[in-house]
Amino acid sequence: MGKRGKNGKHAKHLVWDWNGTLLDDIEAVIGATNAAFAELGLAPITLARYRELYMVPVPKFYERLMGRLPTDDEWTLMDGVFHKHYWQRAETCGLTVGAAELLAARQESGLTQSLLSLAPHTDLVPLVRRHGIEERFVRVDGRIGSSTAGKSAHMVRHLAALEGVDPSRIVVIGDAADDAVAAAHVGARAVLYTGGSHSRASLERVGVPVVDSLAEAVEVAEELV
Repeated sequence: MGKRGKNGKHAKHLVWDWNGTLLDDIEAVIGATNAAFAELGLAPITLARYRELYMVPVPKFYERLMGRLPTDDEWTLMDGVFHKHYWQRAETCGLTVGAAELLAARQESGLTQSLLSLAPHTDLVPLVRRHGIEERFVRVDGRIGSSTAGKSAHMVRHLAALEGVDPSRIVVIGDAADDAVAAAHVGARAVLYTGGSHSRASLERVGVPVVDSLAEAVEVAEELV
């Protein structure tokens, strides 16, 4: 879904990630991941180890744990089990501290923002709507298609739909290295938040600003553009 923003192509624009950034869902992710691991007889994973090893595409994450890429059948099983358990838990997850207020303040100031997630679009939009923040964004895009791909292709599609927003005026705020990769792919900047899927150490290896709160993320984003 989407709607036209009021600012011109030279205005600053934020592209927010959802899971682990605006949505405080890391405990749900760990629970669902361990449910998927149990299906294959893998040992449970701790939050610290998850944050150190997690990467996109997700099969590469499983390769780090298993010592090999999962077979197609294994991936289908794990992906299905993960999403079944994750979406049961996601219903009870809240927004990250300060997220609602930051989104409201930015909209009220006349600056634009959008949401891009690798969560399936049909699941993402109703959840965003239930949190009462849908109207804060000029556009909300979830994943359409394969769950094994990274975010870069989706970022291209998202920016094309933003109707001429200059990539050099865009900052992506996310919790994963893949968010920074996707930003660089389209010529945008990125700020990474430590409250989600990656440890601070793994985020700092990416080479973009790393912050510990969403308020700080917005402050740094304003400085970048």
